[in-house]
Amino acid sequence: MVCSFECTFCKECVDNVLLNVCPNCGGGFEKRPIRPSYLLEKYPPTKDEYLKPVDLENFSERLNKYKDVKPADR
Repeated sequence: MVCSFECTFCKECVDNVLLNVCPNCGGGFEKRPIRPSYLLEKYPPTKDEYLKPVDLENFSERLNKYKDVKPADR
């Protein structure tokens, strides 16, 4: 799942931990688009993983502010 600033999180975290609130910007998430197969050879997806755990204590204020507000209304 990806936010409008391209912060990327797995669907399980977005649904069960972040509650569709980006911990970085407060925006909502959408399903990440699929790269067309004809472009995969020229532009392969990265194999690098960047793990940056969310500090749930710091995130709680943003979560409480936005969790009941539709992403389009934030």
